[in-house]
Amino acid sequence: MRLPQRTLRTQLTLLYAAVFCTSAAALAALAVIFKPNFLVGSECTAAPPVPHRPPPCGRSADSSAIGTVAHDASQNVAGVAMVAVLVVLAVAVGRLIAGRVLRPLRTITRTAQDISARNLHQRLALDGPGDEFRQLGETLDGLFGRLEAAFQAQRNFVANASHELRTPLTAGRTVLQVALAEPDATAQSLRSACEKALKWGDQQERLIASLLTLAGGERGIERWEPFDLAAIARKVIADHRHEADRRDVHIDATLTAAPAAGDPALAESLMANLVGNAVRHNVDGGRVEIATTASGGQAVVTVGNTGPLVPPDEVDRLFQPFQRLGAQRIRHDGGHGLGLAIVRAIARAHGAALTPRARPEGGLDITVSFPRSRDT
Repeated sequence: MRLPQRTLRTQLTLLYAAVFCTSAAALAALAVIFKPNFLVGSECTAAPPVPHRPPPCGRSADSSAIGTVAHDASQNVAGVAMVAVLVVLAVAVGRLIAGRVLRPLRTITRTAQDISARNLHQRLALDGPGDEFRQLGETLDGLFGRLEAAFQAQRNFVANASHELRTPLTAGRTVLQVALAEPDATAQSLRSACEKALKWGDQQERLIASLLTLAGGERGIERWEPFDLAAIARKVIADHRHEADRRDVHIDATLTAAPAAGDPALAESLMANLVGNAVRHNVDGGRVEIATTASGGQAVVTVGNTGPLVPPDEVDRLFQPFQRLGAQRIRHDGGHGLGLAIVRAIARAHGAALTPRARPEGGLDITVSFPRSRDT
């Protein structure tokens, strides 16, 4: 038969009772060692030993022995009763102390059970001395705060993703419906409508690809492989050279070997989003500066541009999904506000440090420091 699981209060009660009884027994043992007659009655120690003599008149030796045995038995019964009272008292006091000690823990457990995804705003808010329970409560309050922020970010992400996905679908369907409803539609007008629908479809495809990349970065890295940030940067720069020339943006690259470890595909996505954002969000005749280096046991890549002025308090917001500079939601450059969110997710998956800085004259400098190995 399986015994029921003992609660922490029961365990502490038994522990306190055992310590109490052990201390009492040790104290009694010390008293007996240093004072042998401590537990013997005073009437027995008062009279000195006398030589053997016959029992008084009217009493036999047997009756005297019986009286001695009865006296010893009564003393034994009294001793057992004292031990029983001591044990009961120790258990009662131990249970009382354990209950008072565990009272904050019961409050933490009860409140944590009441908190769910719908009321993550609730906090433990323990008062009292700054003991371990107070520290535990503050730690859990911080955890609930982070969970609340994560749930809110997830809700915002779902709402924004729904909006961004619905926009190209609605636009493409509207273009096709208008073209089909036109009674005098020509082959050229239908062709133009189909081209617009394909354009909106391409935009939706890019959005879905960005969402998949973001999800892959947040999922983490399954297999770590070595890669060189300089080699990845050269490939990405070559891929964006045509767009940079079309926008009259000059790319200045200073690339030295920067070996790191992680997922090369995700690292390439990070680099592509950094360079793509630096080219896309730039000014006519602007510059993009890219540098890779190995420093302090880390592989570092820095991408900066001469884009529009970014307020310093807006920098962190730009790394949230579907967030752009200013209040404009729909852009004509094909961006969805996911580039820097992807950069942040991939950097976190690699354990890399992400350091953005707004330039006083306009633009951003973004530095990502990768560990050279997984254990670094």
